[in-house]
Amino acid sequence: MIFVRHLRTLTLGLALAAPLALLPARAASAKKSAEPELGYKSAIVTDAATGAVLCEHDADVVSPPASMTKLMTFAVLFDKLAAGSLRLDAPVKIEPEDARMGGTQVFLDPRETFSVEDLIYAMMIQSANDAAHALARFSAGSVPAFVELMNAKARELGMTHTTFRSPHGLPPSTRRIADGDLTTPRDFALLCRHLVTRTNVLHYASVRERDFGSSRPQGPIHMRNHNNLLGKVAGVDGLKTGYTASAGYCLAATAERNGRRVITVVMGSFGPGGQRDYGRTRDRKTIELLERGFAALPANSAPFTSVTPALPSAAPADDFSPISRAPDSSAPAPADDAPPVIKFSVPKKR
Repeated sequence: MIFVRHLRTLTLGLALAAPLALLPARAASAKKSAEPELGYKSAIVTDAATGAVLCEHDADVVSPPASMTKLMTFAVLFDKLAAGSLRLDAPVKIEPEDARMGGTQVFLDPRETFSVEDLIYAMMIQSANDAAHALARFSAGSVPAFVELMNAKARELGMTHTTFRSPHGLPPSTRRIADGDLTTPRDFALLCRHLVTRTNVLHYASVRERDFGSSRPQGPIHMRNHNNLLGKVAGVDGLKTGYTASAGYCLAATAERNGRRVITVVMGSFGPGGQRDYGRTRDRKTIELLERGFAALPANSAPFTSVTPALPSAAPADDFSPISRAPDSSAPAPADDAPPVIKFSVPKKR
């Protein structure tokens, strides 16, 4: 009887203790569910003049940059242009391997020839994977050789958690994230600062619309920049969007106001519940981060300046009478979603 009495007491004690033990977990769960979704995996905001971090969230998380990769492609191309080993007016004969890239493209044909500058516009405005591939192959002799230059440039800039495996950012054939391009917001902010201070990237990245292939028999493709903040948010003049299913929506953006410039990098963004929302959440969060960045700039912070080497002038656009082919309706869906036009207004200062 004594044993049974003790057993009943122990059982009752455990029954009473169990709900108490669960209270912290339940409270934490309730608190978590009450918090709004952040809207992205990781992000950073930096001062373009000094490189100082103004705000960040998990800025060292490694993930795919998708088509933001093309910014490093531009950096390598610019080095070649500045060194004189590549010219903006150099004719690039399109090869079959360029035309087979898929995803977002300008539908290059092996019968066509375009200038380096035309292809740069296509890469930066249309986010054309075929143009990025053609530029990499032509300028370095092969795409693998160009990718080596991309990684060398990353090391030069101190991007210690970055590995590039393509000039365009498309997922690898294995579909394993570890086999593709990888970086972090902190690393990518270093690249963006280099681009806005040492190259003329904004000459291309700030263009909202442009025709490609004006000499094509069937007429040109009208390109629209995937960066929806251009012309809609004060001071925004670059840089590059990105999207794949594994990377989510990404955006490296920059804005200049009153002589000050900030850089934001948002990676791994999705809509509520992980939905594909054509970058609406990414764009909204980028606007918030830009405002926080400008508000965080010290009153006596240094003004932004850039030093861009002069490049040889290019030949007139589309000077090579290319042959056209109609867009292939069976081509793979774009990897870098072309988001709908969204109008934004800058929040009023309080």
